Amino acid sequence: MSAARSDPLLFFVNGKKVEERNADPETMLLSYLRDKLRLTGTKYGCGGGGCGACTVMVSRYQPRTKTILHFAATACLVPICQLHGAAVTTVEGIGNTKTRLHPVQERIAKANGSQCGFCTPGMVMSMYTLLRNKPWPSMEDIKEALAGNLCRCTGYRPIIDGYRTFCQEANCCQLNGNCGVNRESIPNGEEHNGSQDEPQLFDQGEFQPLDPTQELIFPPELILMAERKSPPETLSFCGERMSLLCPGSVEELLELKTKHPEAPLLMGNTHLGPSIKFKGVVHTLMISAFRVQELFEVRHTPEGVWVGAGCSLSELLSLLQKLISESPPEQSELFRALTKQLQNLGSQQVRNMASLGGHIMSAYPNSDLNPVLAAGNCKISVDSGSGRRELPLNQDFFVSFGKTLVKLEEIVLSVFIPFTTKGELVSALRHAPRKEAAFSTVTCAVRVLFSEGSSVVRDISVYYGGVGATTVKAEKTCQALLNKEWSEPILSQVYDTLLDELVLPPSAPGGKVQFRRVLTLTLFFKFYLEILHKLKHMGWISCEVPDKLLPLPSDIQPSVQHFQSVSNAQSSSDAVGRPIMHKAALSHATGEAVYCDDLPPVQGELYLALVTSSRAYAKIKQLDVSAALQMPGVVDVITAKDIPGKKVRTDFGHDEDLLAQTQVVCVGQMVCAVVADTKAHAKRGAAAVRVQYEDLPDPIFTIEEAIERSSYYEPRRSFERGNVAEALKSVDHVYEGGIYMGGQEHFYMETQSTLVVPVGEEREFHLYVSTQWPTSTQEAVAQTLSIPSNRVVCHVKRVGGAFGGKITKTAILTSITAVAAWKTNQAVRCVLERGDDMLITGGRHPTLGKYKVGFMNDGRIVAVDLEYYANAGCTADESPLIAEKMVLLMDNIYNFPHMRGFAGACRTNLPSNTSFRGFGVPQCLLVVENMVNDVAMKVGMPVDKVREVNMYRGPSITHYKMEFNPENLHLCWDECKRRCEYDARCRAVEQFNKENQWKKRGVAIVPIKYGIGFSEGFLNQGSALVHIYKDGSVLVAHGGTEMGQGVHTKMQQVASRELHIPISKIYINETSTGTVPNTCPSAASFGTDANGMAVKEACQILYQRLKPIMQKNPEGSWESWVNKAFFDKISLSATGFSRGPDSYVNWETMEGRPYSYFTYGVCFCEVELDCLTGDYRTLKTDLVMDIGRSINPCVDIGQIEGAFMQGLGLYTMEELKYSLSGLLYTRGPSQYKIPAVCDMPLSFNVYLLPNSENPNAIYSSKGIGEPGVFLGSAAFFAIKDAVSAARSDSGLSGPFSFDSPATPERACLATASKFTQKIPASKPGSFKPWALDI
Repeated sequence: MSAARSDPLLFFVNGKKVEERNADPETMLLSYLRDKLRLTGTKYGCGGGGCGACTVMVSRYQPRTKTILHFAATACLVPICQLHGAAVTTVEGIGNTKTRLHPVQERIAKANGSQCGFCTPGMVMSMYTLLRNKPWPSMEDIKEALAGNLCRCTGYRPIIDGYRTFCQEANCCQLNGNCGVNRESIPNGEEHNGSQDEPQLFDQGEFQPLDPTQELIFPPELILMAERKSPPETLSFCGERMSLLCPGSVEELLELKTKHPEAPLLMGNTHLGPSIKFKGVVHTLMISAFRVQELFEVRHTPEGVWVGAGCSLSELLSLLQKLISESPPEQSELFRALTKQLQNLGSQQVRNMASLGGHIMSAYPNSDLNPVLAAGNCKISVDSGSGRRELPLNQDFFVSFGKTLVKLEEIVLSVFIPFTTKGELVSALRHAPRKEAAFSTVTCAVRVLFSEGSSVVRDISVYYGGVGATTVKAEKTCQALLNKEWSEPILSQVYDTLLDELVLPPSAPGGKVQFRRVLTLTLFFKFYLEILHKLKHMGWISCEVPDKLLPLPSDIQPSVQHFQSVSNAQSSSDAVGRPIMHKAALSHATGEAVYCDDLPPVQGELYLALVTSSRAYAKIKQLDVSAALQMPGVVDVITAKDIPGKKVRTDFGHDEDLLAQTQVVCVGQMVCAVVADTKAHAKRGAAAVRVQYEDLPDPIFTIEEAIERSSYYEPRRSFERGNVAEALKSVDHVYEGGIYMGGQEHFYMETQSTLVVPVGEEREFHLYVSTQWPTSTQEAVAQTLSIPSNRVVCHVKRVGGAFGGKITKTAILTSITAVAAWKTNQAVRCVLERGDDMLITGGRHPTLGKYKVGFMNDGRIVAVDLEYYANAGCTADESPLIAEKMVLLMDNIYNFPHMRGFAGACRTNLPSNTSFRGFGVPQCLLVVENMVNDVAMKVGMPVDKVREVNMYRGPSITHYKMEFNPENLHLCWDECKRRCEYDARCRAVEQFNKENQWKKRGVAIVPIKYGIGFSEGFLNQGSALVHIYKDGSVLVAHGGTEMGQGVHTKMQQVASRELHIPISKIYINETSTGTVPNTCPSAASFGTDANGMAVKEACQILYQRLKPIMQKNPEGSWESWVNKAFFDKISLSATGFSRGPDSYVNWETMEGRPYSYFTYGVCFCEVELDCLTGDYRTLKTDLVMDIGRSINPCVDIGQIEGAFMQGLGLYTMEELKYSLSGLLYTRGPSQYKIPAVCDMPLSFNVYLLPNSENPNAIYSSKGIGEPGVFLGSAAFFAIKDAVSAARSDSGLSGPFSFDSPATPERACLATASKFTQKIPASKPGSFKPWALDI
């Protein structure tokens, strides 16, 4: 059904009035800002409100209180029709580089909190909104504001450091650098060990002050509009497929709901929006209640408070906090329990948008609030127009998944939250995959009423979420506890009863069944202790009680970034070695930085959407595109038959279909593409394509299946030094073990993006692509279209994160888009949605590592036999090369006399995995270090001593006969142990573990030796082109792409030194195959090495040309010399070229020099583990890196921190889940959790090894982009150390199976506590699991 008319929509954006007369209810604010208003600073990151890249500030006038409410919101979930009467502020509206920067923009940029920059506008707007509400915030406020903003590049430390300068706490940040420090949570109470005399990455004295009086005012017109006394009329908005009615009163709302009972009620759009966007749900009519003031009213009564169902969760939180401060403690128990849950429910942006009524009515089984509301005897008031009624929120209210007792024609008016009484205690707990902004795994709430002055239970309610299809009451458990004393003897019966009544089948949706059942017990045990302490505090019991379980530490402490300052003799114009802000940081922070999808549309531009396979292994019987071609706006459908040239992409000797032709080999393989006039039309057209399949037998998904059926990509690689078989006969011990390591999604913030523009003559095309390898993309398109490469120019302005994921797959996606442009003769744009990106493009290889190791009683490892099996997926991609690198770097820092290694890339029917930062080394070295850990456990030695006794020492030679000197490795090792006070920390941890049963700490110190460069020598070359213009400005072009690693900034510094001019005179505008041809990928941590030498050569050529002029006029200026050169007809343009090292490997003779040099690093981590839930917190990280002489400490330290955090996610958090048919479940930030602000180490320190030299790279620097990823494994091994301490309490010792990632589930189950032992794992093969074990 459609509304009869469409009313004008009125709102303001950045102080400018917007009147939209054709508002479509399906249009979100994000697309409206970007496509209609061309405000592209607000970014698309996920489309589901989970990443924060599209954060804006929404402001509304509140006529009842005559105040203005500012709140952060994710624009991707805000329908524009809900903005009537609102003011929106985007990143463009608060400051820019042309007029004035806002302090929020300035500080994140100058504190080096921006690398690729794609997430930066969202960070800026979250912080800006906080400052509009609290100009002098606390550190807790800052952490809460940024909790919903993800960053894949920085590691968050510089963002926090930049924004903590706004901190109000006695100006502690500005004065002494100790903002928000909890001294008790700092290991051994150490002080901030930075010095005012040491060089700093930024000078906060340069920051402009915050002046709250200078902000944009709220539009007076909107105030007048809101103050109008006449009753607001119903607004209607009619779109292409959906209509929206917005009544102005509760009477109109009830009338509409009675007339259209099937029409869903729209409030915050955090539930309805994703179902429409991601599940394809279509509602012809929706009703929005955002203008119905009655739904936002709060009414106080002697029994409690009625909260309007339309109130946001943030408003509810503020209300409860106010009530807690005003009410006696015994009355506010329920309020405190709800507050505790609300503070971790979603992100600030989501809480600002989601409504209380909507949260209840969504009836999520793992709801954070519903168990608490139910346990607390809350109720709701509903109305259908024929009368109001009250419904208790109890086990009968939640009927089934997503269903409640509320009838279709009814609306929820308000929710009653009662005061508690004396002796009534309420508590709530949750467990989630990430500490903040994550759906709960299990939630639980308990309300207990005790007889006055005793511990006898008079009444009790226990509710759980996440253990069934609905919120569940543990009725039998409650009955068992009635009239019992709250003491230890009740626990055994409670556990048995809980397990008996809360049954989860092994194949339950969501998986983690054993863990979820364990949590039902451990969360109750936590309640038991918490309530016991409350009774003790009240004086109602006198017995001794166990120690209180304190929450894990959470205070972020001051950090140290230690680097070597440049010599005083260095010229002030020489930028090399100085901590210089990323060249585009200010543009990132203002939203002015242009990414691929920010480019304005070309006239007649079309959009491309992909159709992907729904089967893992099948023949294509029929491809029916007829329905798609009939869809509105659809122009054409592109299939493999339309490709005029090569239909496959050949990389490294293996072919991959651009579009499937006769069969599909994974779920997510690209079958065809739909081209339409808008993104929405293209997407709907793609959904209308019908593909008939005939399944082929026995698809392969797991590594074990591939090994069993010998399914590999060739070549498989092996290496041997010495004689392993003979050596194993003469050792004291032989041990066999292994470890699984899960895969990882790149989760670059900017999804795959490409724009192909036909020039219109001579078959010429311009490509605007987010890629790491422009030349490969150029070649792929030329081959696909069967045209010469000189007709194709690939432009890359910048890339919003890549990490290896924008090399091979980007070339294929651009080739398909180019075919569409070729066929339609129109410009075509393709920007993948986050879910499609994750489904199609693959990631890091899941790996199985096996080892057989022979060692002596003193820890010396004599013989090692290593096997690596990587799940490559359905095409070879770069997997054989990744397997090669595993074998080449399997020695890490250890001189094993006898060593044999094998690596194979397994062919399976999963989406093809590809290169990822570290290129196999993070998998390879985890296996090696796990083996060393096992050896230490077997011989009973500290693991650091086992590492030391096996290290390379003195002039050394690798197993492939490459000579090197490990001296700097030992310097890093010793420096790291000194900086972290390793021995003291070990003693403190041991003491802590003796004193705590349910919390354990663990430590680990992990080293790395990482080979820099490509083992294929031809990939190490670099090229550059440098122009000097007559005004003295310099334009540099080189073959590297800027993707956050700061390569453009470093190239400016190189040119600054070689030309002897300030960096301000040098500019880099893009990477283009039209200026620098035949480039190599920006990868392998070699971009600066290759391109820096090329820029250096070009600048030296130019300087030598200018030198005679300078000598003749030594007092002249740079501009005068350049001008004279022009009139003297001296060329002011030069190319530079670097051959790079001639790397090679001879696999026949098992020798070579695959790398130019090694980068060394050592990382110490200390964690605290909650053994009852598996939650952990990284308390301290100290990282020492040998990167030679840093060209730019700001950039290099940022790369180290970002790599570490990516590794921390890899080894402790990030899980890819596939269905039994090979479908990726985890296709967005709501299912796939990367580290957030809450996951950064509380003390995060980076030290660059001083006085290091490297003759093999430019200015004695070293490549640094990749090595830090593996050092994130220090957190993994620290967790394993803590788990080992817990196991020892259960009488267990020695090596144990502990796979990566070390999620809370794995950590909790590995502790082998009395709780986990009550729930044995289901026998594999006896049930169908929810997900494959990949």
